[in-house]
Amino acid sequence: MLLEGRTAVVYGGGGRVGAAVARAFAGEGARVFLAGRTLARLEAVAGDIRAAGGSAEVAEVDALDEPAVDAHADAVAAQAGGIDVAFNAISHGDVHGLTLSDLPFEDFVRPVATALRSQFLTTRAAARHMTRQGSGVIMTITATTARLSIPQVGGTGVAFDAIESQSRQWAVELGGHGVRVVWLQTTGLPEAIAGADVAQPGYGTGSEAMTRDELIAWNQGKALLGRLTTLAEVGRAAAFLASDHAAAVTAAGLNLTCGQAPGR
Repeated sequence: MLLEGRTAVVYGGGGRVGAAVARAFAGEGARVFLAGRTLARLEAVAGDIRAAGGSAEVAEVDALDEPAVDAHADAVAAQAGGIDVAFNAISHGDVHGLTLSDLPFEDFVRPVATALRSQFLTTRAAARHMTRQGSGVIMTITATTARLSIPQVGGTGVAFDAIESQSRQWAVELGGHGVRVVWLQTTGLPEAIAGADVAQPGYGTGSEAMTRDELIAWNQGKALLGRLTTLAEVGRAAAFLASDHAAAVTAAGLNLTCGQAPGR
């Protein structure tokens, strides 16, 4: 198994992305620690992992709370003997559907500030333990919104750009300690889009709104493979990138965009 004997912390482990990554990590032999704000959702994911024969523990942690993040990482490292992998899957509170001219600044800056704070705090907390042991992998997720020119997505693209930039800086500072910093770049995730319970904004298509199916089809039309990244693919790619098979990869994202590119 790719991650046998490793200890992995998944922040936002109760969400769709965090749960998929946590299940993949556990399926590859990692001991998984799920952290998030909603204990019931974390317990549900942990129950699935245990039922499949994996190891999972949960803790209620707000990734924007500096003392709480540090204390949790310290507790995990003390219990498990270290931290080998940290994955940030925290949501950012994005607001879509308005042009920037109509968007309140607070709604624009929220995903940027949330993304940068949670990434910084979780990365720093894990890095302090990884640098002492001389190894580790710090991971997060971004999307093609960071590269495509898409209207009406508020601060989402800026937030993903900033995540990637911060990751590169962490990689420069941690590389000499044997710690890799990487990210997964995806399309919109169909399971997440399909889970939305309201009509989606038109994103500059000329329509005031699209149905969920129309939004999925619109995204698929921008991908060379004609489809979108799945949660299962995110989980499998995360497990690979966290493993020794990807030991030469740092300061870079794994392209899971199904061929979405600027200009498409």
